[in-house]
Amino acid sequence: MNNHLNEATTYIQSKLSMTPEIGLILGSGLGVLGDAIESPTFIDYKDIPHFPESTVEGHKGRLVIGHLEGKPVIAMQGRFHYYEGYSMQDVTFPVHVMKQLGVASLIVTNAAGGVNTAFKPGDLMIITDHINNMGDNPLIGPNDDQLGVRFPDMSQVYDRTYIDHATTCANELNIPIQKGVYVGNTGPVYETPAEIKMLRLLGGDAVGMSTVPEVITAGHAGMRVLGISCISNMAAGILDQPLTHDEVIETTEYVKDHFIKLVKQIIHTLPQ
Repeated sequence: MNNHLNEATTYIQSKLSMTPEIGLILGSGLGVLGDAIESPTFIDYKDIPHFPESTVEGHKGRLVIGHLEGKPVIAMQGRFHYYEGYSMQDVTFPVHVMKQLGVASLIVTNAAGGVNTAFKPGDLMIITDHINNMGDNPLIGPNDDQLGVRFPDMSQVYDRTYIDHATTCANELNIPIQKGVYVGNTGPVYETPAEIKMLRLLGGDAVGMSTVPEVITAGHAGMRVLGISCISNMAAGILDQPLTHDEVIETTEYVKDHFIKLVKQIIHTLPQ
């Protein structure tokens, strides 16, 4: 792990003239934010030692490193998912790399299904907490104390100062915002109506197939985390219609202007 981490980090550093402070993981249809980064350096995942490759439509599969709103950032245009056949350690490897590059704050985004019936497609939801329903955890196995403690606290893994800050930014921009609990499932199937009823009873507001492993790893590494979901569709059983990935991409295209404005404002005024 450490050898792979060092080799990947060294390769990326060889392409850079700055140290990124903020990391961005951009979910399905949300990679457009990476195109707003100024003076960008692009690095394809396939060229980075030991990096997996993204196989999902709507994920470009590259790092974009530069400045956004004056802040040095590194963005993943496309992430890795457990359902692609990668291990939890593969899925979260880029988070370790970001930490080693100097990233202290991580903004994680995703497209998610609305479980809360008060939500509607196109809503943006600030993640206040999550439920790991994946049946696995990226920290299982021997612990490297240089990466984090054996038993990390997850009670405030979504930074409360960042949650308040993102809420203020949305209000200033007159962007309607939701808050809620994100449930991480393995996928790749969408949930059944019965499963959605169960998740609602458990306290879930949105459901998706990512984010939870990366946030656990970021928390373990001592990074400050902000999570934002784009509610791309209502989950199974709420509306009488089939669920498709095309709908996810269509909705994120519709909401991209609000998404870009919000994240840029968050980064521009991000508290220390």
